[in-house]
Amino acid sequence: MIITRLRLQGFRNYEHADITFPPAIVVLYGNNGEGKTNLLESLYTGCMGRSYRGAADTDMLRQCDEKGSVIINFFRNNVEQQVKIILSRSEKKSTYINETKVKIRELFGTLQEVLFSPDDIQLIKGNPSLRRRFMDMEISQVSPSYYKTLLQYNRVVTQRNLLLKKMKYEGSLSLEEWDRQIAFFAAEIVKKRLESLQKINFMAHVIYKRLTGGKDSLSLAYVQPYEKKGEDFDDKINPDRYYQLLQNNLKNDIYRASTSIGPHRDDLFFNSSIGSLKRFGSQGQQRTAVLALKMAELEFVKSEQGEYPVLLLDDVMSELDEERRNALLDFVHARIQTFITTTDAYLFQNEKECSLFKVMDGTLTYE
Repeated sequence: MIITRLRLQGFRNYEHADITFPPAIVVLYGNNGEGKTNLLESLYTGCMGRSYRGAADTDMLRQCDEKGSVIINFFRNNVEQQVKIILSRSEKKSTYINETKVKIRELFGTLQEVLFSPDDIQLIKGNPSLRRRFMDMEISQVSPSYYKTLLQYNRVVTQRNLLLKKMKYEGSLSLEEWDRQIAFFAAEIVKKRLESLQKINFMAHVIYKRLTGGKDSLSLAYVQPYEKKGEDFDDKINPDRYYQLLQNNLKNDIYRASTSIGPHRDDLFFNSSIGSLKRFGSQGQQRTAVLALKMAELEFVKSEQGEYPVLLLDDVMSELDEERRNALLDFVHARIQTFITTTDAYLFQNEKECSLFKVMDGTLTYE
């Protein structure tokens, strides 16, 4: 997958931009606050329909503009395509694929990207919701049906939680319909997560081993806080199991007015030869594990879709030592289009395959 052209109108600090990119490593360099990360944010918005920085749609608009747009031309399987996002302060955003208006969920999987930023260290150190989001976003890119199931599941859980709150203060209500739906969707979601993580786990293990010179290992474990000892894959994808667990935990759910069973409670553990990386891993080990995970993501998307996604690196090169930087550049060299933001262009002065763009006050200059 190759992004060939990016057009911005009224996006962040870009009044207007029309940029053509080569199919190689693109280095966006400049001082802080000039608009490097804004460019990556626009590329990510074209992929996911929203900011990876948690910004509201209106926050991505240029301060003095009522409307803005992101238009990305790219090649997928040697066929040129286009995505367009229209942002507005007064209307809901509009999404277009090849000039046809679509719902936001239809954008998933059209333009595929993997993002790596310094905040990704929180995948290990942060709370479980970050790891669930990582799993869901990655799988949704290669399986739009998974994303649809996830939306349905979340709606049903929200409805059940509203009923639980009523039951706490108003007495008994029937949850049968909601429990059956949750059980069915939960089994589907967990099945896809386990199948996908099996592939990502294998790839991450191999890459982590290579990055550490064979001195350490990495494994990913899918954990359900409500699982019983001895339960296997077949148990975790059985709808009856989730239905029975919901019945067993009903009193506690009513008391807390929330659903305690299902994939919205599950987690992903990172383990190495020393044990839990969250508890015992050094900063360097954690960074290396996240790097291995991101590289495994690239391989996972390729294994599912037949070609590599675009890689976005937001100021991560300064976080990695020279050995890790070189390993990452060698990995993407000549096969993965990569966009890198940095304040230090000298990190890439010896890289022949890099195209340097200087970013200054919302304008780009190709060098």
